[in-house]
Amino acid sequence: MKQQFMNDLQKIYNELQERQKSLNNYYKVLDGEHPIAKDLIENFLTKLNLPINSDTMMASLTRLVNLREDTLEQVLQKEGFLEEEIIVKKEEAYKFVKDMHLTRHEYLIAWIKSENLLTPFYQVLIENIHYIGESLSLWQSEWTSHIINGINRELLSEYDGDEQAIFKMLQEEELLDLDPNGEIGDRCYSVLVPNSNAGYHSVAYSDAFPDEVASLVSVIEDCIESLSLEVDEVFHQKKEWINYFVALKKAFAGHQPKTLIGLWANVDRAWMKITTPLQVGHPLEYYEDHFRKAVALEWDLRIINPKLQSASTTRDNIKKFSMKLAREIDGVDTIDKNIEQVDKTQLYIGQPMLYYGAEFNGLFSAQVVPNDEQVSTELGKKIFAYADFVMESKKAKPIMQLSVDFMGLEFVQRQRDLAIQNPKLWQELYDISTIGHEFGHILWIDTDTEMAMNRLGQFKNIEEFKATAGGLMAFFENEKDELKNYILDDVVSRAVGLMAWREVGEVLPYYCEGLIHLDILFKSGVIRYDKNIEIDYSRYDKMKKLYQNAYKKLAQHYIDKEDANIYLEHYVEKIDGVYLPIDNDISNFVEEYYSQYKKIGQQVYKS
Repeated sequence: MKQQFMNDLQKIYNELQERQKSLNNYYKVLDGEHPIAKDLIENFLTKLNLPINSDTMMASLTRLVNLREDTLEQVLQKEGFLEEEIIVKKEEAYKFVKDMHLTRHEYLIAWIKSENLLTPFYQVLIENIHYIGESLSLWQSEWTSHIINGINRELLSEYDGDEQAIFKMLQEEELLDLDPNGEIGDRCYSVLVPNSNAGYHSVAYSDAFPDEVASLVSVIEDCIESLSLEVDEVFHQKKEWINYFVALKKAFAGHQPKTLIGLWANVDRAWMKITTPLQVGHPLEYYEDHFRKAVALEWDLRIINPKLQSASTTRDNIKKFSMKLAREIDGVDTIDKNIEQVDKTQLYIGQPMLYYGAEFNGLFSAQVVPNDEQVSTELGKKIFAYADFVMESKKAKPIMQLSVDFMGLEFVQRQRDLAIQNPKLWQELYDISTIGHEFGHILWIDTDTEMAMNRLGQFKNIEEFKATAGGLMAFFENEKDELKNYILDDVVSRAVGLMAWREVGEVLPYYCEGLIHLDILFKSGVIRYDKNIEIDYSRYDKMKKLYQNAYKKLAQHYIDKEDANIYLEHYVEKIDGVYLPIDNDISNFVEEYYSQYKKIGQQVYKS
């Protein structure tokens, strides 16, 4: 029976690949080849009152196909819309995307039923995950309106943009959720509500959004009841799934802010015990809310690719280099716990199958979770890597004029051809860079590290660099000469591309990561800039040495639990609300790149 289940799973995976390929083919509309996509985009742009031209079409495709908001926001700014108008139009775009992708999910679920794939238990599970997702997707609009476009903007206005003053106030007024030990937590499952006279108080999601949460809890109860009538004959994890949904219901329904982190830790504990090839993703990340780290309304179903579950060498390389470094920086106690987490980590290589809520504003290319370090100490983590999904997306996207102008056509074409002509090599590089990045997040972290280092709100703004650099350290530990230039290309491409994200709040940590990469790449002589970027591969060893030095200092910073802002200030300064390199030459490059991005960021290269 298990073999039949895995055969069915492969059939679903292959069908998903075909459906995603069909969606990626919408990019052909840019060459005048896709009437269905043309109608969809024109409908979308008309709804947003935007002109139909090559820039707006490219931004529409990025929003509708890749679910990313940043390019649409850039086009809206370019068209002269005011901040309030942009907020309204982004919400209209969200609803359009939500309706479009919910319909696609319904067709997929109907196909699974018509083909009678998997077992009754998992058919019921998939259907109920969809119902929960629909409920969360409705709530998402109110969540964004209250937190991102409401309270957070009020705080910035009230404190004249002084973010450090906001962080200080939140701590002094005890407006942050507490962990089970009574300490300030690293995330929140509550929101701020203004007091009648002055100031704020925090209330749980269930009290801030009573109708939305009541509806969601009812759907989760229906899910529990439906699953209780079925039997998991293949993996025998019915109990684990039901325990998970019971914990999820309790967490969403919680009323006391001081108990919420503990309730959600129990959700993570129940979730870690589910080891089936279908995995759910629940509210885990908190990039959107810069101030209180309110956890986003994520919800999705992930499917593994049975053909891609081979062992990753990155895990062993991560352990080897980190144990060596730990002895040099008095970090053995912490790294011993981290290595135990690495050993316990469950690796799932596959792709998103269904997705909802906050994920209609962007999907992960990979993820390591849970973020609750107490749970991870007990049970490890799960890493999800979407290699196929990312590769097909890269192959579908057109070459952009901005990339050609700065990197040169030969470089851009070589990067693109790699995924098309040598997918096996591309997968190996993905393992080093992306799976390495996810394992890199685990290192040098104790249960209170994030809270201790985030007093000025900068922890995330160095954590993404730590993760990517950790993957690089693992590669340096066990280098393959034939991969060196490919790895260098990947780092350069990532660092430069991240410069486009400087005004997109939820991905600001990646922009800051890119700034630190650029400091190392320029100072090593690997890249020079004079109207376009030149790469000197002979400077690889110098680059490697600078990365190792920067990473060693960063690891020591984590062990000492120093404020993240101290490390960040070695590389960047904040000028008029924007993080820029302290090195003038690098800053000039960053400014020039972003200026061109605003002008031609959506222009497709025409040969």
